[in-house]
Amino acid sequence: MSAEAADREAVTCSRPCTPTQTSWFEFLLDDSLLERHLQNLCPDPAPVPLIIQFLEQASKPTVNEQNQVQPPADNKRNRTLKLLALKVAAHLKWDLDALEKGLSIPVLNMLLNELLCVSKVPPGVKHVDLDLSTLPPTTAMAVLVYNRWAIRTAVKSSFPIKQAKPGPHQLNMLNHVQQEKELTENILKVLKEQADDSIAVLEAILGMKKDFYVHTMRTLDLLAVDSCTSNGETECSTAGLKISKDELHCQVSYDLGTVFFQQGCANSSCYEKARENFLKTRELLAKLGARAVHCKIDESRLVGYCQACGVLTGLSKGDDGQSVIYGKIHSLVKSGDYKGIVDIFLEDNVTLSLPNHFRQSILREFFQKAQQGNKTLDEVCYKICICNGVRDVLEGEVISLRFRQLLLKPTKEKLNFLLEVCTRSLPKETASESMKKNMTSFLKNLCLSLEDLQLVFMLSSHELFITLLKDEERVALVNQMRKRSSAINLSMKPLTSFYDMPATASVSIGQLEHQLILSVDPWRIRQILIELHGMTERQFWKVSSKWEVPPDYSSVILGIKDNLTRDLVYILMAKGLHCIAIKDFIHARQLFSACLELVTEFSPKLRQVMLNEMLLLDITAHEAEFEGSRERPPPDLVSRVRGYLEMRIHDIPLRQILGKECVAFMLNWRENEYLTLQVPATLVQNNPYVKLGQLLAATCKELPGPKETRRTAKDLWEVVVQICSFSSQHKRASDGRISLIRQRESTLGIMHRSAFVAFIQKLREPLVLTTLMSLFVRLHSIVRDDIVNEVTAEHLSIWPTSLPNLQSVDVEAVAITLKEVVNHALTLNPTNHSWLITQADIYFVTSQYSAALHHYLQAGAVCSDFFNKAVPADVYTDQVLKRMIRCCSHLNCHTQVAILCQFLREVDYMTAFKALQEQNSHDAMDSLYEYIWDVTILEYLTYIHHKRGEAEKRQIAIKAIGQTELNASNPEDVLQLAAQKRKKKFLQAMAKLYF
Repeated sequence: MSAEAADREAVTCSRPCTPTQTSWFEFLLDDSLLERHLQNLCPDPAPVPLIIQFLEQASKPTVNEQNQVQPPADNKRNRTLKLLALKVAAHLKWDLDALEKGLSIPVLNMLLNELLCVSKVPPGVKHVDLDLSTLPPTTAMAVLVYNRWAIRTAVKSSFPIKQAKPGPHQLNMLNHVQQEKELTENILKVLKEQADDSIAVLEAILGMKKDFYVHTMRTLDLLAVDSCTSNGETECSTAGLKISKDELHCQVSYDLGTVFFQQGCANSSCYEKARENFLKTRELLAKLGARAVHCKIDESRLVGYCQACGVLTGLSKGDDGQSVIYGKIHSLVKSGDYKGIVDIFLEDNVTLSLPNHFRQSILREFFQKAQQGNKTLDEVCYKICICNGVRDVLEGEVISLRFRQLLLKPTKEKLNFLLEVCTRSLPKETASESMKKNMTSFLKNLCLSLEDLQLVFMLSSHELFITLLKDEERVALVNQMRKRSSAINLSMKPLTSFYDMPATASVSIGQLEHQLILSVDPWRIRQILIELHGMTERQFWKVSSKWEVPPDYSSVILGIKDNLTRDLVYILMAKGLHCIAIKDFIHARQLFSACLELVTEFSPKLRQVMLNEMLLLDITAHEAEFEGSRERPPPDLVSRVRGYLEMRIHDIPLRQILGKECVAFMLNWRENEYLTLQVPATLVQNNPYVKLGQLLAATCKELPGPKETRRTAKDLWEVVVQICSFSSQHKRASDGRISLIRQRESTLGIMHRSAFVAFIQKLREPLVLTTLMSLFVRLHSIVRDDIVNEVTAEHLSIWPTSLPNLQSVDVEAVAITLKEVVNHALTLNPTNHSWLITQADIYFVTSQYSAALHHYLQAGAVCSDFFNKAVPADVYTDQVLKRMIRCCSHLNCHTQVAILCQFLREVDYMTAFKALQEQNSHDAMDSLYEYIWDVTILEYLTYIHHKRGEAEKRQIAIKAIGQTELNASNPEDVLQLAAQKRKKKFLQAMAKLYF
């Protein structure tokens, strides 16, 4: 044997060949093939897809000589195909679960109607009018199978299902989907109309006390040779598969139970019928035990049905304690007796019979009703929440978020109820040590977390608290409380009277200062400060180190002569700014309004300061409230922003952040005309954000115009280049020589780069972000000087193509800022295909090929309904496709490279052939051949695999070539449709791989 033959033999033998799939027509040629095929461990095709193939071929319409579409012919071929489909279903033992899972409603309807036909069910007679006891067993069984499927389908169609995504916008495929949908709806309509008849048929089956026989492959063969008599009696009537009456009655009872349960929504008496059938099913299942072969019932679902029926009918069995409780809760909810529900939950904290998920679902239901406006449920909600929380504490589970929020600031009533629940849930006789330990730990943590001293005293003096905590634990708790309240002069007293503090001046000041820190009510803050200033003269604005006002304002505020007024203004502003930071805009507005009213009486300067801060508050609140929406702000707010930008009042401390927020606000709402024409020149000179905003607005306004009118683009370019440039300084060394020092942050620009990036983070208007992105893409290309690997973006033509002082630009700063701009833009709109292409290009030029491919695919997906439509040519340009090809090549996914070469306007055969020669490919290789539509590439694949001796892969390539839709003689539109279909499937497969 030659070396080449030995290598080929080694390749062939190292990996066993997968047998080729059997085609449907081969079963017509060999009568015994079907049975042999189905006896394989993993037959290919599997049984259910084989049924679909047989019925599809048997139901294909024909075209006559006049080119008119005719119904399927009733010939031997089609009859044989239908019989083959029935034989496969018989092999599956008429398992409706398997058939319903794999077959659509129209196909299964066709199959079962064929079963009725071959079983000699009298045509034209309603099933309800048939006397099933007089029919042959297999005939009666055919009627039973059909009517079981009818009510199962009617029940399943009432369940909510996720809508399937629309298919590709191709006329013939859309027509096919629409026709199938209409056919399904028509069948469901008929089945629902005949539901009562089907129920009557199944109830009649329950009255029959004999075994049944269902068709097997052998009995269907006997029917095929016409061994039946004219009246439907056949020699194979009792030769089928025997189904015992108990199994049959068990399955039928379950199916009847489901349909009655579904009908109970309209008629509550049906729940009783459903319950009877489910109980009968449960009894028969227990009787059958391991002998149950042919009835397939989800027992956990059956238990759920039984419990639900018991609750809905109020007829729960006495031995099922859980069902009794469910029934009680259902009746209490129905009658509105919410106190009874709380009592049940309290009892269950001792018995622990209800599952936690059920208790939480009841709470969620009540919360939802309370949020919809039912205020009577507020008390019930917090009581059930406490009951559930205590249950979690006893079992050592993590307490829920709702219970944790309730404990942050409990009222006296809620704490009282909590202590009652804890006491009743921990009976002395039955409580385990672990439960007591969990409760002790919970009460200690609760005591340490309470802010109100009265509530702490209420908790620490409670009998349960004293019983559970040992003396040493109480002493340790006292020490912890002392550390937390170190500002208060505490005396050593027993724990029960520890918080009954004397009304000394030091204690009162400490308490008042503590309340001053926590309060956000401006009138309460004013009252506390009056009391404090009546006790001692101190600077109370220093009580908390967290109180901060901007440096621009602190000198003005601290210059107020009256100490009380000074403290009040400072604290109100500091608290208001804190509330804005945590997005508590309601309290912030209250605090600022009170401060404005106060300063209006004595300081016009501070009045204007507060008006400016309230404007900033309203801008921030509006942006937070309508985040992600494009709802226009109220005209009053726009007018106030314009008023601030036009303000000419001197000697008013102004924060630059106000100018930044106002400019960003105007840019986001496309007030470009105003920014370019109405803003005072002095403000432009004094506030860099205003200058930057004016340049951005002017550039965006002129973008649609001719190239020569875009002069402002150059001004904006120069400002941004200066921001991203080095700042050079000269330093004289000890030897007298002068050296050059470069600093990252330029001091020559109108602002630092970090401030510039922070300003960009405030922008949301797509055109503004696109302009900035375009500017930085151009600047990035110039400083990198890599013509081959350039980043692309829109509107690149408006920017200069060179820099006079290239060495002064910080390349790293440009790259970082470009990434930050693109990331920010995609955070706001992750479906902008132009921005996604830019992001992909950035990853591509930095050799991050997997991330680049992810974004290229995402750009195509967002503008093609996840590739169900064709990707626009201006999105997947040849440049983008070639970069995707290079990404796949660098990732060693060479088969993907070859497939993508087909997407180019002119197929790149050289790159495709070179990629297919690579044997070390990290993609799915031959399993991707189904996505290739170019016959030349497929022929080359066949040649390559033949040359290498790879018989299995060669067979796959031959199969791909052999598809009729790729025939070169086909019309152009057929070939285009075949290519589009494969493009869609390949891109969707790539998306699943890289997303």
